Amino acid sequence: MSLSLPALLVAVLATWRVTHLLQAEDGPGDVIVRLRRAAGAGFFGSLLDCFYCLSLWVAAPFALLAGSGWLDRGMLWLALSGGACLLERLQPSPLAPLAPIFIEDKEESDGLLRQQTSAGIPAGGPASESGPAEPAAAIDGGDGGERGDGSGGEGPSGSGL
Repeated sequence: MSLSLPALLVAVLATWRVTHLLQAEDGPGDVIVRLRRAAGAGFFGSLLDCFYCLSLWVAAPFALLAGSGWLDRGMLWLALSGGACLLERLQPSPLAPLAPIFIEDKEESDGLLRQQTSAGIPAGGPASESGPAEPAAAIDGGDGGERGDGSGGEGPSGSGL
């Protein structure tokens, strides 16, 4: 290959720029948008929708101008298209959602949730330590049987009430 590294980089950048202009941009005075609309849904319309396909067609004239032999031009054609595709993949997609910026403000206590004291006992005193008393029907299913903890269905005081 008779192309120097700086010339190869410039050719890759030019291939990417022209391909990106034709596929993703409006162009000055919306010229490119009108060109894409005129292309319709046929071969050329599909070509202008696909960056990877379009980069092959855009790279071809650059490779013909920069290469010295047919083998050199063929390899340069694929290298320019591949370099343009790599540059396109490095660019963030406009359709990809950006991470939302969310900062949660501290809320004041509304009194509905229990607060822990420094001793680890819920605020509200020792009665709330074991939690609220449950109705007997909810504890044993309403049949007066055992509670499941061996207490025989008795409440916290042991009186059976």
